[in-house]
Amino acid sequence: MLQKEVQLAVEKGEMLPLMEEFYTIQGEGYHTGTAAYFIRIGGCDVGCHWCDVKESWNAELHPPTNTDVIVANAKKYADTVVVTGGEPLTWDMTLLTSKLKEQNLKVHIETSGAYEVTGTWDWFCLSPKKNKLPVQSAYNIANELKVIIYNKHDFIFAEEQAAKVNPNAILFLQPEWSKKEEMTPLIVDYVMNNPKWRVSLQTHKYLNIP
Repeated sequence: MLQKEVQLAVEKGEMLPLMEEFYTIQGEGYHTGTAAYFIRIGGCDVGCHWCDVKESWNAELHPPTNTDVIVANAKKYADTVVVTGGEPLTWDMTLLTSKLKEQNLKVHIETSGAYEVTGTWDWFCLSPKKNKLPVQSAYNIANELKVIIYNKHDFIFAEEQAAKVNPNAILFLQPEWSKKEEMTPLIVDYVMNNPKWRVSLQTHKYLNIP
């Protein structure tokens, strides 16, 4: 395909900048411990300084891949697919999610919510970031709010975000990995004092799996 045709296909969601795809055990949040096929889409301008996949930020480093190919790979594995990034909502997710659902797959997303929601999701994990706050449609649809705790001020941010998200969203606090020894005891105390929250850990890193 010519470069212009590829760009048009990406804009339509017919192709997406695929960074990686892999079958693993979900390590964070509500679905921790369950098998899922992860689709990591390149491209993110949210710019979290503690991001553990900074190589995902530049979409141009990741080859535009036909959505049909992504779906064909996914359906070989689990019945649940997690779309992550990068920031997947940078791109139009409508076509990808509809094709995954045509294969009777459950479709989840991990997102900062910084862009308007596209696609149809069985589970919407909203992980808001201070430097690019979620749009209202993300707060409205979120099944799960997962706030990363890097320092003590993040507890204030977490409460601000909890006040904005829909009342049915399940609330999680998760220590940033490099600060886990310092922040985990604070999170435990906070959740015990504020039991609307739950603790999330990056268990996949403890298990040494993707």
